[in-house]
Amino acid sequence: MPKLRVMSFSLSLDGFGAGPEQSLDNPLGLGGMGLHQWAFATRTFRTMFGQDGGSTGIDDQFAARGFENVGAWILGRNMFGPVRGPWPDDSWKGWWGDNPPYHCDVFVLTHYPRASITMAGGTVFHFVTDGIHAALKRAMDAAGGRDVRVGGGVATIRQYLQERLVDEMHLAVSPVLLGRGEHLFAGLDLLQLGYRTSEHVPTELATHIVLTKA
Repeated sequence: MPKLRVMSFSLSLDGFGAGPEQSLDNPLGLGGMGLHQWAFATRTFRTMFGQDGGSTGIDDQFAARGFENVGAWILGRNMFGPVRGPWPDDSWKGWWGDNPPYHCDVFVLTHYPRASITMAGGTVFHFVTDGIHAALKRAMDAAGGRDVRVGGGVATIRQYLQERLVDEMHLAVSPVLLGRGEHLFAGLDLLQLGYRTSEHVPTELATHIVLTKA
């Protein structure tokens, strides 16, 4: 049975998944880069961006698991770029250059329609204007029996959690404080929603926690 998964989502000790004031210069918000130090040195991360080498320990194992059996992705609009409101033109094609690391269909939630974009390496961005359920159906259809991964951001993950649609969620809790930004769990009762901790593995740079839906 295909699953909806959140994988390798970095979180601060005080519960923020992104810093404030996202911009072209600070795509993860102020201080947001500090959440991802556990991932940067891994072989999986370096390979994803065309680099050699990298660590192969526990952090890398969790990073690699995030790509296993994934047939499509769902992203919030902020994960695609800093542009707000109606699309001014078709020039912005994501943070990742001509060859994004997805290599499959990616469904971007937005209030403003835009034609699909075909990128190098097999990534196709589709823009969904009719909500999270429509995006999930399209992603599941495109995944062809494989899993769908929600890449973020915080608001998008919260919507899917609130609807109990996330089957598995891997959080990498980094030993940093952000103080403000986008809080992942504010107002959510995960126990009431049916989530339980199924894995808990600490490393030097993060504590990896996997939540699964009962």
